[in-house]
Amino acid sequence: MPYNGTLTAEQFLFYEMRIVSKQYLEQKPIEEIIAYIKRGNLFQYPTERMVIRIARACQKRLVALNNEKLVYELANAPIEVAKQINLYAMMRYNRLVREFMEGLVGEKYHHQDFSYTKKDINVFFSHLQEQNDNVAAWSEKTIIKLKQVLTRCLIETGMLDGVRDTTLNPIFISEELETGIRENNDLTALAAFNCFR
Repeated sequence: MPYNGTLTAEQFLFYEMRIVSKQYLEQKPIEEIIAYIKRGNLFQYPTERMVIRIARACQKRLVALNNEKLVYELANAPIEVAKQINLYAMMRYNRLVREFMEGLVGEKYHHQDFSYTKKDINVFFSHLQEQNDNVAAWSEKTIIKLKQVLTRCLIETGMLDGVRDTTLNPIFISEELETGIRENNDLTALAAFNCFR
């Protein structure tokens, strides 16, 4: 899976993912889902083009999740549970998110090192840029935005308390997500949610 910087526009999208996942569970094709969202102006975006792009991005994440029970929980579970599943869906779809969550956050949880500083995320991107020409070609503006989006993911899931927070919270993985990850036989993802059972 190649790295891509689409995360700058296709961010955490929790509200959007809840809407699309409910429609997806009814096995509607994406065109029908898009029409439904447009009719109700459910995303409240300024352009139809943006609605189409984000709805498709949500659908791709749901397909990548590859687990109907997790899609159901993403649509219906309490917000705290559904947000963890949303982050997992991002990990399944986007290599950058996966490597950030497993390679940086998961490693920190593994070593009980709860510090999270600008230096950590800068080192993460420096390594990626050294190893991958595609990432090395990203502009500084793109890198800054990606750092913001990834940090926002940690805030949304309660791993950080705020943008300036420098301490990871030792979160508990939801039972629903842990079960789904194990059903997917995707055990390396557990570390990203501080789960080492």
